[in-house]
Amino acid sequence: MNRQYFVLAIGVISVSFAAVFIRLADAPSLVIAAYRMGLASLVIVPLAWWRSGNELRRLSGRDILLALASGAFLALHFGLWIASLSYTSVATSVVMVTTTPIFVAVVSYFLFHEKLSRRTGVGIAISIIGSVIIGYSNWKVGPGSLFGGILALLGALAVVGYLIIGRRLMRLMGLLSYASLSYGSAAALLLLAALVSGNRLFGYSNDTYLMLALLAIVPQLIGHSSVNWALRFISATLVTVAVLGEPVGATILASVILKEPPTLSEVGGGILILAGIFIAFRKNETSK
Repeated sequence: MNRQYFVLAIGVISVSFAAVFIRLADAPSLVIAAYRMGLASLVIVPLAWWRSGNELRRLSGRDILLALASGAFLALHFGLWIASLSYTSVATSVVMVTTTPIFVAVVSYFLFHEKLSRRTGVGIAISIIGSVIIGYSNWKVGPGSLFGGILALLGALAVVGYLIIGRRLMRLMGLLSYASLSYGSAAALLLLAALVSGNRLFGYSNDTYLMLALLAIVPQLIGHSSVNWALRFISATLVTVAVLGEPVGATILASVILKEPPTLSEVGGGILILAGIFIAFRKNETSK
């Protein structure tokens, strides 16, 4: 069991580096997002055809289209979130994008009629208060900072589509098959968006290319893969709570590497948001 928790810890630490790598990459947000998903896809897609080729060939056209649609939501998520880091602090951006579980709960209530318990309602209310505190703090700094927070929040909302579709498709296909289709779709759409918007894909500094490669390897391949692997052995509740360590890790790394300490409002609002998510999704595990 110790190995599973170690792998989960590696996953959380790895994804915490994403915001720092993005800040250190001197390239437009769409180019950064395209490289992140594109390089990751160059690893995942061939691996999926090698290990899960038979499964991929048996998929129906509808399931393939759904998986590609989930990739579109993932592309929108990364495009919005990475863009937010050009306007607001790492602390605000990462905390806001972590509100995804709250949106998933609300969307599931309306789409699948899943009940929202009183505890979930209280947790959502606390997270909203935390978001208002951070939003007000950014508004006082300037419209640009507030805009960045809104972009991160929209990024959290965009990934809901990816997760909702993924929840259905993961019952029909393996993780590798799903990841290859969604990652490949996201990479293609981000590459197209970068080209259409007039951004160049080449001609950046060696340091920027290093950050782009690290972004694909560390947070995407190592981080996301480790968390998904841990889900096979550790309850989803514990994994969800563990992933809340990402904003904490990202804020600490930004303070040390980027010399960007969080403000008092960001700390207070962030604590409320993370506490609200913890309360909303904490389950009573006394019964075995």
